[in-house]
Amino acid sequence: MHPKYRPDIDGLRAVAVASVVAYHAFPKALPGGFVGVDIFFVISGFLITTIILQSQAAGDFSYRDF
Repeated sequence: MHPKYRPDIDGLRAVAVASVVAYHAFPKALPGGFVGVDIFFVISGFLITTIILQSQAAGDFSYRDF
C-alpha cells in the first residue's frame, strides 16, 4: 500500500534538489545549500513511516516483507 501523491512533498523535494545543486555550483554564494540533504532524510523518514503505519492499520504489515 502506497500513500497518495503529495504535491507539497514533491515541491519540498524540488527545493531540496535546487539547494543541493546550487550549493555544488556556487558554494560561496549558498553556503547552507547542503541542508537539502537533510530535507531528503526527513522526507524519506516521513514517507517510510507513513507506509508502515498504513500497512499496520490495514493489518498486512510484515517486517520480513518490508
